[in-house]
Amino acid sequence: MDDAVDPSVRIPQLTSFDRSAAVQPGLFDRGVAVRAALKAGVLGFCIGMIPVLGIVLTGSLAVFFYQRAKAGMPTARIGARVGAAAGVVSFAINSLLLVIRIFLLHGQQQYIDGITKFAQALGYNTADPVIQDTIRNLVSPSGMAVTFLLGMFFTAALAALGGALAVLLFRPSSRS
Repeated sequence: MDDAVDPSVRIPQLTSFDRSAAVQPGLFDRGVAVRAALKAGVLGFCIGMIPVLGIVLTGSLAVFFYQRAKAGMPTARIGARVGAAAGVVSFAINSLLLVIRIFLLHGQQQYIDGITKFAQALGYNTADPVIQDTIRNLVSPSGMAVTFLLGMFFTAALAALGGALAVLLFRPSSRS
């Protein structure tokens, strides 16, 4: 095979890359999604003070940041993905601070007392040895791991719901 290049064939040289032409409106842009999820997750840490609605709002905020960076409304599927990622970021920040508080600042007894008060509010008899053993198991490292995994799943699901709802509610109407 001849490796010589025919001088009459010209290969166009790209001097700059136009990103807007390469990114189509319905495609998922991972870089933009990561930045949107990080921003919304950090803000979601503060918004999360509103018990359940805060998590849903975190997902909606992620879609807002994604939509602004992409200059177009994403699909509901992309909104759910970006919202879930923001929920995971927010949950990770909350979890890290909780672990620091419990283990490094020796707040384990306060955590147990909080769980006990929550169990009492749900109507459980916390004097029952089975309930006390369950609470102690929740504070163990394996119990906390299970609790954190379930919490992360719950948070990601609610934030994904918020992301999908934001896309559906704030989509421009197509009235002619």
